[in-house]
Amino acid sequence: MSGPQCCENAPILSPGFGEGRVEELGGLNCYTSGSYDSKLAVLLASDVHGFQAPKLRKIADKVSASGFFVVVPDFFYGDPYNAQNAERPVPVWIKDHGPDKGFEDAKRVIEAIKSKGVTSIGAAGFCWGAKVVVELAKYAYVQAAVMLHPSFVTLDDVRAVKVPISILGAEVDRLSPPELVKQFEEALNAKPEVDSFVKIFPGVSHGWTVRYNDDDEVAVKSAQEAHKDMRDWFLKYVM
Repeated sequence: MSGPQCCENAPILSPGFGEGRVEELGGLNCYTSGSYDSKLAVLLASDVHGFQAPKLRKIADKVSASGFFVVVPDFFYGDPYNAQNAERPVPVWIKDHGPDKGFEDAKRVIEAIKSKGVTSIGAAGFCWGAKVVVELAKYAYVQAAVMLHPSFVTLDDVRAVKVPISILGAEVDRLSPPELVKQFEEALNAKPEVDSFVKIFPGVSHGWTVRYNDDDEVAVKSAQEAHKDMRDWFLKYVM
């Protein structure tokens, strides 16, 4: 379940941040980055802090530099989790913004992306967004998937995945502890027809790839390594 680790080192949201632009796709506002002429796309599903998080948009811009049209939907319709709102702790907020709804929204966004001439799509999910992405991977709505420090994802979810998937976990993670990530790896190893890659990053905590502390050299270096692993996965399978 989502908990305090999902909310630590929360970003200062910035609607104008990034090299891209905000446009509507599939009925959702989306931050998009990269060329409209690309036939290859990547969908990024955010953590509970939403699509205006500057570090998430930096990742989108970085991935787009490799030739992808990158889309970051506002799955929360302008209502990301706000730790300052004591009346809506995560268990209350999540009732309005479950990953199941995100999955349905993601399918509409993917259809809108395809209507632009895109022929291959990858999807990466961070924390909350990982559950959206594993659902897309279970039904092959995308050609490749990456989950980074996932929340809500179960062993049965992973067993049902039908497309190449990479799982990047943290050593310090109460939501997807290394023991669970190892079980994910074992389940994927039992499915040789599905290519997979699993890595647990030492010395970092849940959420580090999008909420790392800029003054923590270990976390910054580890986040950059995870971003590269994600991009390389898409370069290999989204083609």
